[in-house]
Amino acid sequence: MDQDLSKESDEPTPKRRKLDDNANDATNDKSKRRGMDKPISPPPLRRRKVGSPKQEMTESLERERESDTQLETNAQSMVESSKQKVVKSPFQLTSIRDLPASSNLDTASLKDILGDPLISECWEFNYLHDLDFLMEQFDEDIRNLVKVNVIHGFWRREDQSRRNLMEQALKYPNINLLTAYMPEMFGTHHSKVDNLSLKSRLKWDQEESSNWIFLITYELMTQKRIICKPLVEQLSKHDFSSIRAAIVASAPGKQNIELESSKTAWGWAGLTEVLKSVPCTLSTSKSATTSKPIFKIIFPTADEVRRSLNGYSSGSAIHTKILTPAQGKQLTYLKPILCHWAGDGPQHKRSSPKLPEADLSLNLNKNSQPQQRNQNAHRKRAAPHIKTYIRFSSSSFESIDWILVTSANLSKQAWGENTNAAGEVRICSYEIGVLAWPSLWGEEASMVPCFGTDTPRAALESKTVCEGKETNDSGKRGDEETRNEGNTRQDEGTLVGVRMPYDLPIIPYAKNDTPWCATASYTEPDWMGQTWNT
Repeated sequence: MDQDLSKESDEPTPKRRKLDDNANDATNDKSKRRGMDKPISPPPLRRRKVGSPKQEMTESLERERESDTQLETNAQSMVESSKQKVVKSPFQLTSIRDLPASSNLDTASLKDILGDPLISECWEFNYLHDLDFLMEQFDEDIRNLVKVNVIHGFWRREDQSRRNLMEQALKYPNINLLTAYMPEMFGTHHSKVDNLSLKSRLKWDQEESSNWIFLITYELMTQKRIICKPLVEQLSKHDFSSIRAAIVASAPGKQNIELESSKTAWGWAGLTEVLKSVPCTLSTSKSATTSKPIFKIIFPTADEVRRSLNGYSSGSAIHTKILTPAQGKQLTYLKPILCHWAGDGPQHKRSSPKLPEADLSLNLNKNSQPQQRNQNAHRKRAAPHIKTYIRFSSSSFESIDWILVTSANLSKQAWGENTNAAGEVRICSYEIGVLAWPSLWGEEASMVPCFGTDTPRAALESKTVCEGKETNDSGKRGDEETRNEGNTRQDEGTLVGVRMPYDLPIIPYAKNDTPWCATASYTEPDWMGQTWNT
C-alpha cells in the first residue's frame, strides 16, 4: 500500500487545468519536484464488547459468509488464470471487527495503516481524536518513539474536547497537539487525513470508513499559521505527478469565484473546476432527449440504526435535522430522493425475491424490460459514516463516470454558501476528499462497481487479471501493484473497479419511512435492549 515516490512513470491523463506560462516564482522554483506546480482544487467508534446480535442478524451474516466464501474462491481462480487488464478499486473500505472475515475481503484497518514499524513521524488530522486508540495502532516497538502530530480544531481553551485531548496527551510524551486555524465560528476541522513519514519513503493515507492511499501537494497544508510548515517542506521535496486522482478540499474563509488558473478553488467551486476535466457518458440513442439528472441520497432510517452492530450508539455520528417546522419543510423536499442504507427491514420482506447474485447476465422480466441485478456489499449492519458522491453512467448502475470519497457532509459549512453580491463563496470547515474517474487509466478505460471485493465481478466471467506486471510463482500480487498499476500501460479496455459500501439497486423510502435523527428520542429498544433519549 506504500508508494515509492522516486519511481519514474509516464504522465497520467491531466487532472487539472494547465497553469499559466507566467506562473509565479514559487511555482517555477526548480527545487520543487515535478508535479508540485499543479493546483489541487479539485476510528471506528471505540465500543464496549457486546454479545451476539439477535437471531435474524446472525442468520444474515451466515448467509453472507457462505456467499463470499465462494466469491473469494472464484476471485483467486480468476487471478491465476487470466490475462486481461483490470485495476482493483483505488478505494478500500474499513474492516469491521464484528463482521465475518468473508465480509472484510480487501478491507483495511487503521492498524494496517499505522502498524508499519518503519514509521518515524505521523501527522494526524481529524475532527475527534481518541489518543489511546490511536497509539494502540502503532507497532509496539516504535509506539513510544514515533513523533505524532495531532491537528484538531478545538481553539477555545475552555472547550471540554480540548481539555480531554490535553489530559490524554500527558500519557504520551511523543504526542504534539496542534490547533488548526479556525476563523469561522460555526466551522469545524473535519478533515480525515494521516500523513506518515517512513524511514525509507513517504506514505499518505485517508481514513473515513474508506481508505485511499494517496499523496497531496503542499498547498493543501498551507495555513495562516505555521504549525504545518515542517510537513509542507517535506512534501515539497516529492513528485506527485503519477497520482491518478484529484483532491477536492474545503478550507474556511471567503474566496472569489473567479480565480487565476494557478490558484486552488475550495468547496463546491473546487469540485466544479475538477469536473470540467472529467468526461461523462452521454446516450447515443437517436430518440434520447436531454433530461434533468436524477439525484438519490442514501441515508439510514431509525430502524436501520437500531439493527446496526452498535445499535443506537452508532447513530451519534449520523446527523440530519427534522424536528422544527423549517427542518420539516426540508424533509418534505428531500423525502422523494431518500433511499435506504440497508433496505432489509420487515417492510421489505414482502418484496419480490432477489435475483441470484452470481448471475451476471442481463435479467429480463416477462415484458422484456431490463431488471437490475441485486448486488450485496455485505455492509448492511455497519452503520454508515462514509460520504461518497457517485455519478453512475445510467439508471442500470453498471458503470461509473466518477466517484468522490470525502469527509464532507451535505452542508453549506462543508461545501460553501452560494455566491454573494461580491462573487465570493464562504466556507466554514476544513474537508478533504479524493475524486477518481475512468480516463485517468486511459481513454478507453471504464469504471464499474465492485461488491464484497475490490476486483470487478465482471472480471470473474471474462477471466481477466489485474493489469501490470506478471504474477509471481504463487499467482498472487501485492495490493500496491494491483491498485496503482497503469502508470506505464494504458491499453484499451482497462477495467477499473470501485468498491461499493452499499447494495444495488438502491431502495427508495416508503411513505412512512423517516431518516434517523440523532437529536430525536426513540423508545423502541435496539437489538441490544437500549433506547435513545436526548
